[in-house]
Amino acid sequence: MINNLNAADLPRPAPRSSNPEIMASEIIERLTYRIGKDVKVAKPHDWLTATILVVRDRIIDKWMESTRKAYANNSKRVYYLSLEFLIGRLMRDAISNIGLMHEIRDALSSLGVDLDVIAGLEPDAALGNGGLGRLAACFMESMATVDIPAYGYGIRYVHGLFRQQMADGWQVELPETWLAHGNPWEFERRESSYEIGFGGSVETIGGYEDPQRFVWKPAERVIAMAYDTPVVGWRGTRVNTLRLWSAQPIDPILLAAFNAGDHIGALRESNKAESLTRVLYPADATPAGQELRLRQEFFFSSASLQDILRRHLQQYPDFTSLPDKVSIQLNDTHPAISIAEMIRLLCDVHGLEFEEAWKITQGTFSYTNHTLLPEALESWPVPLLERLLPRHMQIVYAINANTLLFARKEKKMADQQIRSISLIDEGGERRVRMGNLAFIGSHSINGVSALHTDLMKETVFADLHSLYPDRINNKTNGITPRRWLMQCNPGLTSLLRETIGDDFLDDAEKLTALDRFADDAGFREKFAEVKRLNKVRLANTVAQRMGIRVDPSAMFDIQIKRIHEYKRQLLNLIETVALYDQIRSHPELDWVPRVKFFAGKAAPSYHNAKLIIKLANDIARVINNDPAVRGLLKVVFIPNYNVSLAEIMVPAADLSEQISTAGMEASGTGNMKFALNGALTIGTLDGANVEMRDHVGAENIVIFGMTADEVAKARAEGHNPRAIIEGSSELSQALSSIASGVFSPDDRSRFAGLIDGIYNSDWFMVAADFDAYANAQREVDAIWSDPDSWYAKTVRNTARMGWFSSDRTIRQYATEIWRA
Repeated sequence: MINNLNAADLPRPAPRSSNPEIMASEIIERLTYRIGKDVKVAKPHDWLTATILVVRDRIIDKWMESTRKAYANNSKRVYYLSLEFLIGRLMRDAISNIGLMHEIRDALSSLGVDLDVIAGLEPDAALGNGGLGRLAACFMESMATVDIPAYGYGIRYVHGLFRQQMADGWQVELPETWLAHGNPWEFERRESSYEIGFGGSVETIGGYEDPQRFVWKPAERVIAMAYDTPVVGWRGTRVNTLRLWSAQPIDPILLAAFNAGDHIGALRESNKAESLTRVLYPADATPAGQELRLRQEFFFSSASLQDILRRHLQQYPDFTSLPDKVSIQLNDTHPAISIAEMIRLLCDVHGLEFEEAWKITQGTFSYTNHTLLPEALESWPVPLLERLLPRHMQIVYAINANTLLFARKEKKMADQQIRSISLIDEGGERRVRMGNLAFIGSHSINGVSALHTDLMKETVFADLHSLYPDRINNKTNGITPRRWLMQCNPGLTSLLRETIGDDFLDDAEKLTALDRFADDAGFREKFAEVKRLNKVRLANTVAQRMGIRVDPSAMFDIQIKRIHEYKRQLLNLIETVALYDQIRSHPELDWVPRVKFFAGKAAPSYHNAKLIIKLANDIARVINNDPAVRGLLKVVFIPNYNVSLAEIMVPAADLSEQISTAGMEASGTGNMKFALNGALTIGTLDGANVEMRDHVGAENIVIFGMTADEVAKARAEGHNPRAIIEGSSELSQALSSIASGVFSPDDRSRFAGLIDGIYNSDWFMVAADFDAYANAQREVDAIWSDPDSWYAKTVRNTARMGWFSSDRTIRQYATEIWRA
């Protein structure tokens, strides 16, 4: 076995040349012998695959070296369990990180191939919904960069997040087919396959004189098959592994049924297994959808834990050292069933006693919370869990009993506190609280911004925090500067290198050296030119995809993120309508030309979010075709937002919209990407906006609106949105226009319900914050009208955002949680 070998004694492959001529010959060799194409007939996608294979081979050498090093040093490994990895395209990322961008470009150019053209053909792997999945991808790259041995575990979805198209302004969901033509980055690991069970019954053996043991006998079984993708760190420091699980049936075809003429029924086991990893986030509005979601979560959690325990026993004699050699990070509640599954594996499969297994489990697991929204803190109906995972339900009850007895006897907690910390929610249908399970089963629970962490202690986990006061800590999110500066904004990267040298490439916090150039008129002019070129690129993209022409000299005002009422795209749209009314009513004023960009996807079953997308498109149709606006205002909703589109939009933004209801956004990472690329932020004091203000300076960010405390107080005391609306003529007129059908002449009542929600409840404080938001936008106009002031502020944003690198975040995790 590899652990019995000395890594220093293992043979090493000869170093691969980075000479462009040699790499060009290697590309032709891959094209010929791996793809089977002659140079004369090769298509762009053939060149793409051949290039990826050449790059991949260079990464493999470092990948194997990294693995050997971890075994030889008995290194502690970090395992990051996430239902989402929004990795996007990988080729440019990999080429940049191993330092071969110029060589590969020259090699391809000598063959008459444009790197940028073929890079654009690489499928955008949308294995995530938004910030959670992109954070996981950034963290994987940063763990490799800071030299932490790590595995990411997730699901190899055949269809990732749906492909979004527009039909008369409505979102239409279509399958996303990133695997349609294979994935040259991945390696199938057929030796790493595990049986996963569902349903069935639990038998008890032993008792009296013999130790009591439990045997779960599942009614259904599927196979989890591993597919590995290398994740290379900056300068090739380390290459880690992203292991994604695919579901396969034990019996691919029921031959007897097929021979009997039931050709469809013969495939039912295959279809049932493959449905597990077919689609990211199946709609869970139905019982069948909820069951599939739970099956997905258990499937990947069980496979990952079996793999982790197998690897540990390959190197160590038993599990007593597991907390010292393994850290398992739960990315939100999706993998929380891992707590119960770890107990089952340790006790039922490996023979440990419950108390020892529980101690090992708590010492090994840590949990990142990403939301304070009750609906996002998953819970499952007890009957569903009992039917699908009967042994795990027993373990949940056992954990709950121990926890509640401790809380009652040792901490003297009252009934209300006991109800709050219980794993079983009995306020109606009895449900298992996965957030509580993740909290109780972990030694560390972290929030993802300072404000979010404080609110965790005060709200959703207040009583658990009282029970375990040392567990909650903060790890403010970060982004990888490799993808979100160096790759997506090469023009700015070149300007920075020319101005402050290369130190920031290895340590993003060295960007502070740029601060003194904010007052340099010559530098500001170069900075503005880089921004203009990025805006031209976005303008060309919009023209090509949508046939809409926008003026790059206008302010590019961008809000891109998942469509959700708490993120308040609706507030932005209402203010857009109010601005539209003002421009038409006062043509004599010197209005700042703006293009309002929106992009994002709504969950298929989220009616109001889909209605907001339709409203954006309806508003765009009216405003963009109104000659009275004279081109001063345009609205563009770009369909099918993904990582690749973000890489075009982020560098082009002048204004970054981060306007969520205070207290509801855990952190945000889009805010960091925009500011790093020289955008001014308009936002509430929510999530990481608070820390961004502290780092960039209050004078270099535009903050408005209620604080989290003020929102909570307004909700508790009774918020009267109708009075606010009646007191604001601009808000009242904008709401009336939308509700009465000005923007929906084909269906006058289309948006009436959406607007009624603001009048009657305004849970997300749209009316409450409108005037403050509108005033803040006019403040933005004033800053924009003074280019020297504008670019001084945006330069300082870039200079002071280095702290928000995911490298810093990962080092904090490693030091304070993982001890890696």
